Amino acid sequence: MIIGVSAETAEGERRVALVPESVARLIAQGFAVCVGAGAGEGAWISDDEYRRAGAKIETSAESLLGTVDVFVKIGPAALSEATGLREGANILCLFSARPNLDVARRFAARRITTIALENLPRTTVAQAMDVRSSQSTVAGYRAVIMAANALAKFFPMLMTPAGTIAPARVFVIGAGVAGLQAIATARRLGAVVEAFDVRPGVREEVESLGAKFLDAGIDEAAVTADGYARALSERAHLRARAAIGRALADADVCITTALVPRQRAPILITAEMAHSMRAGSVIVDLAAEQGGNCELTVPGKDIVTDGITVIGRLNLAGEVAVDASRMYSRNMEKLIGHFFRDGRLQLDFNDEITRRCVVTHAGEILDTDLLSAIEKGQAA
Repeated sequence: MIIGVSAETAEGERRVALVPESVARLIAQGFAVCVGAGAGEGAWISDDEYRRAGAKIETSAESLLGTVDVFVKIGPAALSEATGLREGANILCLFSARPNLDVARRFAARRITTIALENLPRTTVAQAMDVRSSQSTVAGYRAVIMAANALAKFFPMLMTPAGTIAPARVFVIGAGVAGLQAIATARRLGAVVEAFDVRPGVREEVESLGAKFLDAGIDEAAVTADGYARALSERAHLRARAAIGRALADADVCITTALVPRQRAPILITAEMAHSMRAGSVIVDLAAEQGGNCELTVPGKDIVTDGITVIGRLNLAGEVAVDASRMYSRNMEKLIGHFFRDGRLQLDFNDEITRRCVVTHAGEILDTDLLSAIEKGQAA
């Protein structure tokens, strides 16, 4: 069975889905690996490193796609990849099925099995495969580094002959994987950190990192069965906004990470709330890819408005390409081991990972949310 990986097609993407260490381990397990020429350049990995790991380097993208049995990548599949993969092949990626309906239909028509990594459940078994968590860890770290770079103040307290400099105050909205990493990184840099989450159960995790937990007095269950935050009622949403507004007024930096699966990110910071921050303050919106948590966020851009810097960059994990690729690659090893054994694809639809992640298989679209959207005419 041949596993293939090539350079990502998304503009500015520097990560690669498999690094040489993973390639060597997969080959030791009996797989063959074919790598597109230059696939690892963005993460400073040469073709020679892949060769030394035992991979074959393929200079033709068309030849690679038409040869491999399993194609692994990071970003959503392009229509050219849906066309180029041989019939009956398999693809593992962050698929984002709904906006890629044409690609999903093409895969189904060509009997290609699509495994969507964003659908992995939050379970102990899936933890080692969870690319969202690994890449969110990278993004949470990178958000703090970007904020420190943009803030015209020190993060730590400094005691100098010129007097004592107070530490920066960082406010983190959302204490999931990215938020917790942001808290930990900001604390390492010496900032005073406060954090808010609609899930009161994360309070202990926040406080264990040395941050203060902001209790907004939300008394409804704001968590899904998977442990992710869910949309709040209007009453609870207003209460959360009020608490956030009070915290923002004292913050030098705000990092937002609040996401609701398959929905637009909730707006938790209005323009008025953002402008209540001191001039020179910074907002890093990690929810920018889903519209942003701040009303001022412009996805893909950094802006300055009335003295407030709002950073809405996309793909922060891609800015730490070396370690982000290494973490993603380790996740992929576990995923490949879960789905491919004894030289073939093995699907057990009684298994939650399989049931949740397989979008197309044997000529059909299986993703229930996508099928529902098609029936309702919501997916174009």
